[in-house]
Amino acid sequence: MFIQIYLAQEWRTAWRRKTISVDRKALHWAAGAGGEDALRLLLEHDTALDDADSFGMTALLLAAWFGHLKILQILVSSGAKLSCENKKGLNLLHCAAQRGHIRILEYIMEDLEDVGLDKVDKSGKTAFHLAAEHGQVEVTEYLIGMGCAHDLKDKEENTALHLAAKHGHVEVLKKILETGENINEKNIDGLTALHLSVDGGHYDCVRLLLEAHCNVNELTNRNMTALHFAVQHGFEREVRLLVEARVSVDSVDTNHTTALHLAVFNNYPEIVKILIDAECDLDVFDERLQTALHIAAEHGRQIIAELILIAGVNLKLLDKQGKTSLDIAARSNHVNVVDMIIKADRFYKWEQDSVNCSESLVGRNVTFRQDHQQETQHIRSILWKLATKHLKAGEWKTLAQHWHFTDTHIRAIEHEWTGTKSYKDHGHRMLLIWLHGVLIAGENPIKCLYEGLMGISRMDLAESMRQQANADPSTSKKCTTM
Repeated sequence: MFIQIYLAQEWRTAWRRKTISVDRKALHWAAGAGGEDALRLLLEHDTALDDADSFGMTALLLAAWFGHLKILQILVSSGAKLSCENKKGLNLLHCAAQRGHIRILEYIMEDLEDVGLDKVDKSGKTAFHLAAEHGQVEVTEYLIGMGCAHDLKDKEENTALHLAAKHGHVEVLKKILETGENINEKNIDGLTALHLSVDGGHYDCVRLLLEAHCNVNELTNRNMTALHFAVQHGFEREVRLLVEARVSVDSVDTNHTTALHLAVFNNYPEIVKILIDAECDLDVFDERLQTALHIAAEHGRQIIAELILIAGVNLKLLDKQGKTSLDIAARSNHVNVVDMIIKADRFYKWEQDSVNCSESLVGRNVTFRQDHQQETQHIRSILWKLATKHLKAGEWKTLAQHWHFTDTHIRAIEHEWTGTKSYKDHGHRMLLIWLHGVLIAGENPIKCLYEGLMGISRMDLAESMRQQANADPSTSKKCTTM
């Protein structure tokens, strides 16, 4: 009667857990649930000890898996097969180690005979591998004390060190490192423990491995450093750790991709800034011969583009199609990036030509973004009126040439087509780019505008714009005619 009641309860539990299909018998349920009285009663009725469920788990394995020491002892004394394995090749030791049952392990190692401490399952993992993989600190320490092999590899050529790092088990990692295990050992893909801990975003493990003096520049089979992994996932804290540990910021993988390329492509501006501060090479090209700025231009990454432009880059570099970053931005119709690159190009030229230019770009606190300052609002409104109401089609280009815009600059601005009145937008953009350069140079924009319009023989317009610009009472910069 007791057995029937017990089995009825277990059947209902199995139904709720949807585990009826695992083909378990009464002895399995009793062993897994720790039902000592039920187990003894079943054994009295001559139940088959070594029957396996659909996973290959016997009652003995289930007792070890769920940590029921007394059940395990009863089954052993009843003659259960000690060498049993489930369908994954897990034996008693594997089950207890993976689940962290230290008392079960002690019983197996001290009271049972012929226990293979380093026996592997079908994936090539020992009990030590499984303890490390599942973060079982006490078991890891116990197995080390029992003299298990520390450097064995599973079928993926992972050591226990790899598995602890991969899953972020920092305390287990500490124990394994204390054994003197090779910290730079590689698995089948050429990944070290550092690669795996970074790839998983396990900050504490990364820090521990770096403090243990692992090789921060070790390469995988695809020539990736740990930095590639950190950047690919956007792990800013890990990137900082690696940079502080002097990782090679310009290392290229098999696609000739640097960490900077990955940061730009995945739109991680903070990481881009970290890499720039670490003095990475901004002009390195990938397999398409694209620099980081090419990628920023192609995808319209305005914040990142400005970071790169402020740091200073070679704007003449061509990709595989013979395109500069400006060409790419124009082709992709990223207008703001186009204007930023032109501003930067003109600034670089001004800085090179300026005899008295002693300040660095960063020191001048330059920005290449759109100007929204209150102080320039009036002059910007004047420029808008000039472009949209007064300049005729083609005149903006004449004025641009007068101010030394290159043909490439003009073509890039012109690439945006909004209809027959596009020249108004083009002219307005050109005037704002020009204003940016004038303000950086510390010149009087009203005076320069007046002289520019006079230079293209628009005397009437020059005087009108001068009067409107001087009408702003808040500006100290006035322009008077000679």
